[in-house]
Amino acid sequence: MADVTDSRPRWHGVLERIAAARKGDASESLAAVFVLGATVLALLWANSPWAWTYDAFWHTPVGISVGGASIDLDLQHWVNDGLMALFFFVIGLEVKREFALGELRDRSKAAVPLAAALAGLALPAVLFLLLNPSGEAASAWGVVISTDTAFLLGALAVIGPGRAERLRIFLLTLAVADDVGALAIIALVYTDEVHVVPLIVAVGGLLLIWQLRRLRVWRGGGYLVVSLVTWVAFYESGVHATLTGVLIALLLPVYPPKRHEVERAAALARAFRQSPNPEYARSARLGLERAVSVNERLMRLWQPYTAFIIVPVFALANAGVPLTGEVLRAAATSPLTWGIVLGLVLGKFVGITGATAVLARLRPGSLAPGLTMPQVAGGAALSGIGFTISLFIVDLALPDPLLADEARVGVLLASVVALALGAVVFRAGRSSLPEEPSHDLLRAVDPRRDHVRGPVDAPLTIVEYGDFECPFCGKATGNIRQVREHFGDGMRYVFRHFPLSDTHPHARLAAEVAEAAAQQGRFWEVHDTFFAHADALERDDLLGYCADLGLDLDRIEDDLRDGDAANRVTDDEIDARSSDLPGTPTFYLGVGDEVPQRHIGPYDAATLIAALERMRVSSSR
Repeated sequence: MADVTDSRPRWHGVLERIAAARKGDASESLAAVFVLGATVLALLWANSPWAWTYDAFWHTPVGISVGGASIDLDLQHWVNDGLMALFFFVIGLEVKREFALGELRDRSKAAVPLAAALAGLALPAVLFLLLNPSGEAASAWGVVISTDTAFLLGALAVIGPGRAERLRIFLLTLAVADDVGALAIIALVYTDEVHVVPLIVAVGGLLLIWQLRRLRVWRGGGYLVVSLVTWVAFYESGVHATLTGVLIALLLPVYPPKRHEVERAAALARAFRQSPNPEYARSARLGLERAVSVNERLMRLWQPYTAFIIVPVFALANAGVPLTGEVLRAAATSPLTWGIVLGLVLGKFVGITGATAVLARLRPGSLAPGLTMPQVAGGAALSGIGFTISLFIVDLALPDPLLADEARVGVLLASVVALALGAVVFRAGRSSLPEEPSHDLLRAVDPRRDHVRGPVDAPLTIVEYGDFECPFCGKATGNIRQVREHFGDGMRYVFRHFPLSDTHPHARLAAEVAEAAAQQGRFWEVHDTFFAHADALERDDLLGYCADLGLDLDRIEDDLRDGDAANRVTDDEIDARSSDLPGTPTFYLGVGDEVPQRHIGPYDAATLIAALERMRVSSSR
């Protein structure tokens, strides 16, 4: 868990390029392909003429000794207890980031996926226990509680609907909450015996990591040493050692870059540019690393390893079920196997879909714009792919190898059935949708959320999706001014963000600064100023304009750091992409209570005025 960027192997760059920082569906699909390939390889190996080598290899004993102390495990358990600690560490980093800066920060937005995740944890366990109410098999109820996030997102990218970014965010939020529940259950249910002294040492290690955070230690070496000691202590205590990764990750800080550290990194980079030498190179690199939170640096470091090495190795070590006639016959009549299939497939599907439908009915508008119940149902079906953590819990819950094989057959079968069910549900939902995206405004105008110029109850509405660095948007501001002068208090103008970051590298930061300014009630002044200086939107320029307007820069920095401004911009951006907007500026025109419609064609003042006049006349008939 150390920050070891100094000595990364060359092929780490290949993994990073493959991972692509989780910005595209392709990387998630590829990660799922890696795991699927490892699973198929494990099954082929375990059912080949050399099947005996599978167990022989993974049960090879490997020990580590220091003085008189030693840890002796076979290879499979080094993978399950050691390497998987890194997998859970990355999950913990993502959970911490989501709660600090992401979707889970806004509890109102997260309420529906959190409730759906809770139902998706509880109902599968209940269904499993209906078939396995007692006996050794009953202890495996935890197998059906968790969703495999990598497989879920990979499958969504392949068979999910187009323009489904809201569904992806919903499922990712649900999966994070699902992971939290699964990890809590592992800690509380699958810990057989606790040894007090090692547990005290482990808690002391966590406290020391917390103290390192308080002291603002940002290098990874200190965290690495304490983390290794803490892992050993947890292992010796009887609490499952993989939980070490989660607990450490939750203690590490996450925050957007601090201004003074960014400036310091820039100064060090300039010094290296003026005098390139090894010492300045090292200082510049360390300065750049220090500007980024430990959480995000470690996530960037370890995510490619977990996605493309650790999880596939785990699958290779645990998915090798001998599919002999005897095993398949036993599984075909086993309440354990069918309890897992029933719990993962039906429990996840009904639990998640049902909870979402109930909340959407009780709280109209609680579903994000563009997210439909057919989409949620398809995602709920895919959530029955419980592969990684399900196999992990099989190893914890079922020491009997015959029962463990029956359970693994159930996990594999449930994953295949869930994938097929998801494809059927998505296909059914897709057939009921129009081929082209609607020209209706996706998110209704909400004066509590939107930036509105003019009376909020004005009968005419113009909504613009714009980009502060777009020269056409800058020109359009003059057109809108003329339209507002024509209609006076009879029109309201709403501005929403659609930063085209690929062509306008400063647009997104400008949008976030504008949202931070909105927290001080100064959005429109900043809006006009940024468009007036669209050719100079560097960070220092943006903050300089805010200072000239008399805004509190410290508060601007705080609002940029807490993530709310970025999330607000992202919301508008996702709405724009979900509506398949062609670019900026894009206008929606509306009258009265009618849903605003996308304006197609020129957007000069005369054309916009004429279009609104036609709509007003048509509405009055």
